[in-house]
Formats: sequence, structure tokens, C-alpha cells
Amino acid sequence: MATTPPRWFTDTKPGHSEWYIERFRTMAREGADLGGEARMIDAMVPRGARVLDAGCGPGRIGSFLHVAGHTVVGVDVDPALIAAAQADHPGPRWLVGDLSELDLDAQGETDPFDAIVCAGNVMVFLAPGTEVQVLRRLSAHLAENGVLVVGFHTNRELSLEAFDAAVAETDLYVEHRFATWDLRAWHPDADFAVTVLRHSTDRA
Repeated sequence: MATTPPRWFTDTKPGHSEWYIERFRTMAREGADLGGEARMIDAMVPRGARVLDAGCGPGRIGSFLHVAGHTVVGVDVDPALIAAAQADHPGPRWLVGDLSELDLDAQGETDPFDAIVCAGNVMVFLAPGTEVQVLRRLSAHLAENGVLVVGFHTNRELSLEAFDAAVAETDLYVEHRFATWDLRAWHPDADFAVTVLRHSTDRA
């Protein structure tokens, strides 16, 4: 794990992981729509794509994509969230790992991914100063012409300007930006950003 622990551990209260797990279990039981992010990704890739759910939490996005017919690998730094994903959503491969040190080749996942989704404020909960390294490690797992989609609240620990500066230090570029996962137009007053990134070598 990275020397500096992620904010997911340092900036949350004891029991936060368990609360988070039960929150989404309750929402699922109540019939809440938990697949919005996954629907966007599903629309962007061919059938049977390989998808990495980076910072997968208890598995709601990866599960939707698995049911849609994609090959899904989910990674999260929190063992409690991975255990919940394994219990609630069998099918995808769920792995414990720090995104700043991501090396799925070493775990037998040698094929690159057609899409990587990084939702649920994952970027906000990273260890401070690891944003560039995380984006580089995700980029290293992205297939040629693949897409990396990142969504987070921009009024918290990570500003959009800081995120864009981090992107500029990678081999990625911003192809599109939206204010919501249902593709509402980006505007400067938005407090949430969904950014579509691709390899610079794939630029049209």
C-alpha cells in the first residue's frame, strides 16, 4: 500500500465502511436506481468488453456491467468493501488493492481494459498527492482506444483545476466533460464533473 494512507481511511469515522455497505444494501432493497454510472459505460463499449471498476466499493457498478455481459474486474483499497462485493455480487473478480500501485498483470489480469470507470468520489478519497500516479496506473491498464471515465464532486478535497493539472502530467487527455452521469452539459457552476479521458495517442 502507498506510504500515505488514502483519505478513505484517514478522513472518515470508525464504522464508515460498514455504514457505506449497509447504505447501498438498503437502497438496493428499496429499489433505488444504482446503475446510472454503469449505463453510461455500457453505452460506450462493445458487447463483452473488459471493464475495470476502479475504486469499486461494494460492487454496485461492476455488478450491473457484469449482468450486461461484460467481463468485470473490481479493485478497492478497503477489504471490507471487497468482502461485501464478493458476498452480494458474485461474477466479477473483486480484488483488494491501492490504485496508486495498481498492477493487475501480477494478479493474472494481463489483458488491457476497454473501459475503466472511477466513480463514487474515488478521486476525492485517494491519498493526498497520489492523483497523478493513480491516473498513470489506470492509463497503463487501458486498451488502445479505451476510455477512462472519472466522476467526483469538485467542491471537496480535489478541485477540477487540480484534477486537470494531474491529467496533464499523464498520457491522457480530456475528450468530454459532463455535469452528471446522465450526460447533462458541463457548466462552470457545476459541483460535480464526469470526465471522459483517452490516451493521447488515440486522439482523433
